[in-house]
Amino acid sequence: MNPTILLCFAAMCVSAAAEEVVKSSSSTTTPAGTPGQVIAGVKTTAYTHDEGDHIEYGARTAAGTPLRHGQIRSAAADWSIYPVGTVFQIKGDPSLYVVDDYGSALVGTRTIDLYKPTQGMMHSWGTRHVTIHVLKWGSFSRSLAILKPRAYKAWHVREMVARIQSRPA
Repeated sequence: MNPTILLCFAAMCVSAAAEEVVKSSSSTTTPAGTPGQVIAGVKTTAYTHDEGDHIEYGARTAAGTPLRHGQIRSAAADWSIYPVGTVFQIKGDPSLYVVDDYGSALVGTRTIDLYKPTQGMMHSWGTRHVTIHVLKWGSFSRSLAILKPRAYKAWHVREMVARIQSRPA
């Protein structure tokens, strides 16, 4: 089968899967850039569900969905930079990633934390600078809907809320 057709089909599947995480609305603010944007030099790290600081959350994301690792994979980021539902691909990796999680160490950075199902895979990834291709930007309004009720619990959530709210309309 033609690789271009396969990539288009995969992007459509990811877009549909991302809708499980993000209920799109016409009031969604689009981040700087457009779908198809290529961003070079993105710092990536890895995490797993049985790390000490993630155990209390189990194998679930901040968006409330199961952590995923297959053709479609979970990723954590600062939602004021990469809002929930952002779908991207790493150059040279056929997998598609959906931003559906966040972490305190990511706030204020452009780092993306990639979910790995085992500590061995997490350690094997380490830290890498990669080029990403944004297939679909997520939703700041959906990010706020998830974050606002949690803002009283943690500084990093309050920080993401403040950064999203201070974005130009």
